[in-house]
Amino acid sequence: MTTTTIKVTGMTCGHCVGAVQEELGALPGVTDVTVELNAGGVSPVTITSERDLDDGAISAAVDEAGYEVK
Repeated sequence: MTTTTIKVTGMTCGHCVGAVQEELGALPGVTDVTVELNAGGVSPVTITSERDLDDGAISAAVDEAGYEVK
């Protein structure tokens, strides 16, 4: 198992968290996504996966949810 922590900007509520969790959770090999919401600030997101994830795929998933990796 691999754990990756990223910082995401722009999330303000539970709906935002759900959107990011859904997109990241859809990446192949991802088993868990945990978000510590700092409304309006930078929120740490921890991704647990079966293997290393491509940084581009992580950024694309967060972008698809409507947010940005800092």
